[in-house]
Amino acid sequence: MATINLASVSAKGFASFNGLRATDAVQVSFFTPVKQSGGSQKTFRGLVVKASTTVAPKYTTLKPLADRVLVKIKTAEEKTSGGILLPVTAQSKPQGGEVVAVGEGRTVGKNKVDISVKTGAQVVYSKYAGTEVEFNGANHLILKEDDVIGILDTDDVKDLKPLNDRVLIKVAEVEEKTAGGLYLTDASKEKPSIGTVIAVGPGQLDEEGNRKPLSVAAGNTVLYSKYAGNDFKGADGTEYITLRASDVIAILS
Repeated sequence: MATINLASVSAKGFASFNGLRATDAVQVSFFTPVKQSGGSQKTFRGLVVKASTTVAPKYTTLKPLADRVLVKIKTAEEKTSGGILLPVTAQSKPQGGEVVAVGEGRTVGKNKVDISVKTGAQVVYSKYAGTEVEFNGANHLILKEDDVIGILDTDDVKDLKPLNDRVLIKVAEVEEKTAGGLYLTDASKEKPSIGTVIAVGPGQLDEEGNRKPLSVAAGNTVLYSKYAGNDFKGADGTEYITLRASDVIAILS
């Protein structure tokens, strides 16, 4: 894959991309070009454009509004745990960072609801949430509080404290054999949709601003939607997933 990084590019040529402005910094990635049969003309398989807004140095503060949170993004890992340097393409995009500012909250029904995360908290957020901004020389993300999955005070996802209606589940190990005793190859092993609930959030707000307890609890073995949630790997290699309680289909016993 060939990658072109542009510090700044006019958005006029990308009118079909909503929200892209001429002042935004853009990263453009082209897939490997391929020759068309019978000719020398080259085509591209795909185009990925990602824009992040750069805040001018003259602005020294950024205050989120309503139920939004400003998070300073954690730096991507540049090495493996064994010390091997990773190329840019192999560096996983961080899904966590430090809360540096919060909004004033929102009104639900007749009640004023404050932001449940505080400045300085280390949080994990949904993979595709928020708007990226470069502010004070660092990458930040402005997102709604509801897109914050939970608070993580350690480096291990097993210690995650879910927020709102989020649930942290330890994924069941992949079956090595069929019911008839035949060993499965890696390619034929199906990703499980079953796991054990490790922690649950306090519940979603109802129309009056009160918390509704979740229908699942820590210790439950549950079946969940196959394509829901965000996947994480613990420090010991254990697979975890965080998802909304509504994505839990059933409790197994």
